[in-house]
Amino acid sequence: MATLYTIHYIYRALLSPLLNPSMSPIHPLVFVSAFAWQLINGISLGGWLGGYGPTSTSDWSGRGGLIYLGMVIWGFGLGGNMYHDDELREIRRAAGKEVEQKKRDTGVKDVKKHYEVPEAGLFRWVLYPHYLCEWVEWAGFWMVGGLACVPARVFLVNEIATMLPRALAGRRWYVEKFGAERIAGRKAVIPGLL
Repeated sequence: MATLYTIHYIYRALLSPLLNPSMSPIHPLVFVSAFAWQLINGISLGGWLGGYGPTSTSDWSGRGGLIYLGMVIWGFGLGGNMYHDDELREIRRAAGKEVEQKKRDTGVKDVKKHYEVPEAGLFRWVLYPHYLCEWVEWAGFWMVGGLACVPARVFLVNEIATMLPRALAGRRWYVEKFGAERIAGRKAVIPGLL
């Protein structure tokens, strides 16, 4: 579980910022909140793995199938998350090139950002598939730890609780920006449901 957690955060905290084109600045309160959450989450999971959770081979016995299934689900979630993040990066890169070209062609310094509706992968059915894939990833992580792994469950519940409202608000933004007919049939985060 520590390895799965580390792999995710190598991607999310180290590689993603390097791969992402320039992004909007974030408010310091958002940064502090995210830092505090990660600190608490890391300590909780670390404590559970270090001794408050199962500590012996017999504690883990008979769970091999669920552990492997959880790891496969985690891997699919991480892969989907990476794929959909990259689709968004490609749109930003293309838009950035377009903005730079307009600046050179027109000499205007303040060119508005260009937005598009992503089309690849799960974007055909939902507008925030990277959120869904993140939830799948951490549901697999929880499965690896078992239902009694309270820190993994709390992590998943908190992710859903913070990301779902953003996805719903984001869908409203897409409808306002592109029109209901352009977004028709696409849910916010769960295909056919929400």
